[in-house]
Order: sequence, then structure tokens, then C-alpha cells
Amino acid sequence: MQRFGITIPFDGVPLLEQKEWLRELSDLGYTDFWSAESGGADGFTPLALAASWVPTCRVGSAIVPAYTRGAGTLASCVATLAEAAPGRAVFGIGSSSKVIVEGWNGIAFDKPYQRVRDTVRFLKRALTGEKVSEVYETFSVEGFRLARVPAEPPRIMIAALREGMLGLAGRESDGAILNWLSAEDVATVAPFVHAGGEGRELVARLFVLPSENRDLVQAVARRAIAAYLNVPVYAAFHQWLGRGEELEPMRKAWQEGDRKAAIEAIPERIVDALIIHGSPERCREHIQRYIDNGLHTPVLFVLPGDYDLRQASRELAPR
Repeated sequence: MQRFGITIPFDGVPLLEQKEWLRELSDLGYTDFWSAESGGADGFTPLALAASWVPTCRVGSAIVPAYTRGAGTLASCVATLAEAAPGRAVFGIGSSSKVIVEGWNGIAFDKPYQRVRDTVRFLKRALTGEKVSEVYETFSVEGFRLARVPAEPPRIMIAALREGMLGLAGRESDGAILNWLSAEDVATVAPFVHAGGEGRELVARLFVLPSENRDLVQAVARRAIAAYLNVPVYAAFHQWLGRGEELEPMRKAWQEGDRKAAIEAIPERIVDALIIHGSPERCREHIQRYIDNGLHTPVLFVLPGDYDLRQASRELAPR
């Protein structure tokens, strides 16, 4: 079965007014609803609502940071989601970034690889109902046991960019959640995940601008690219993918504080590679290229543009 997801909740619409929208999208062929957690809605509440409103859909987080909840609290959140969506829940976890973890939450962004690894290992034990007392490298747990154990444990997936975390996702989770990559990049990252074992799933958030207004596309896309690709973890990712030289003028201007010059320095080729744009049919063809290169679950994030977001989500539905 080919899965096809979209990011929720939708901006500009109160959360409790999105019920019929999600039901319509499910009827149009969207199989998955995925949340994020980076200053807007939390990563669990929209999924719990979606699971109730659309009892056939799969729900997943992409992603919840490993640092911002204590181990026991996080296990309770994940278990509750799994109970709300039995057999349909995916918990995506990642290191997030220094901006979110340290800047926004006052938590030291230390040893991200180890923190994600330790949290996944703890959750896999805790979600069985086992009593956990363990000193991990990045935290410790003493005598924790879930009071409500889900009948069907959720799939656990790891957000990954480069070799280390991609390999961890393949070895110790059900797959990898990818972000900010081109269709061709899927073939580069996939082998690191699949080396961990058979049956690993690849999920990716794909940024979509379903507009044929080239000026609008360039303006919106470049702002989004600059905001993300100057974050150190994403800068390192694209350096690894071979885009370091092309993106160096943007990074240099950004570091000098000239945001306008940084945005203008992003080559059109980078926009075309990382942002899906054009007519809905052209966008679907671009999404298919990701699938052809090994992506199992595309998760659309529709960027703001010269269109109605609800109508755009309809027009982007799989055919």
C-alpha cells in the first residue's frame, strides 16, 4: 500500500474546526496525518483528534524532540497516543536543534545522537509495561512503569540526516524520518537505513508550493530555505550531500547578518531541488520521483502562497 500524508494542524484555522477538512482529505486518498513540534501546536493533541475524527487514518509525529519531556512523561504521552490510535500510531523522535532545545527550553543540547538512542531504548522497554530502572548515558530512570500499557505498541521512528543517525534509525527503530532533501537525495540516504534490517520505512516531509507564479515561488521558497539551511544540523547535512559550495554565499551573508543578501544568494537550482512547485499535476509528478527513489511515505507541508490552503490540499491529493 502506498501511503500519502499531510502535515497537521493547518495554519489559520482553529484546531477544532479542522474535523471535516481531515475527513475530506481521507476520502481523497490521504492515508496519514503527521504533526510537528516547533513552537506551534504540540506534537500529540492534533494527532489524538485526527485519530478520533478519522478512525482509518495513521497518525505520526515528525518530530517530537528527545529533550523537552522527561523520560516518564514522554512514555506516557506516547502510550496515550497509541491507545487513542491502536495499530495506527507512529512516534517520530529526533534531536531537534539547539535553537529549540537550548534557546527556547533552557535545556543543554548535549550529545544529541546518544540522547535519541537512549530515549528510544527506554521507550521500547517502557511501552511493554516493564518496570525500568536504568542509568543511560544521557539520563537515568528509577522504577518507572506505565500504568496504562497500550494494547498495540506504536511504531517508533527516528529523525535522521547524516550517516550516524540514519544508521541508528535502521538498527534500533522502525525507520527514518527525513527532511529538507531532494528526490535524488533519497537514494543517497536510504542505504544507511536499510543496512539496519529489512522492513525499515522511510518517511519524509516534503515542502510544496502548488503555484505557477515563479516570482512567488522563488520568494517564499528562498525564505523557507534560508530559515532552515542556516541551522547548523541542516547546514552540515547539505554539506554532506554535496551542496556546500552552492550554499556558501547564502551562509556567509547570513552569518554577517545580511538576511536579504542571504535569501537572494540561494540559487534557483536549489529551490527547484528542495521545493515542490508548479501546477498540482506537476507537483504530483515531483512527489512521485521521491517515491521512485525509495521513499515510502511522503508527508506534504503546503507552504503559504497565492491559493486557498484547503483547495490546494484537495488538488494535491493522490490520483
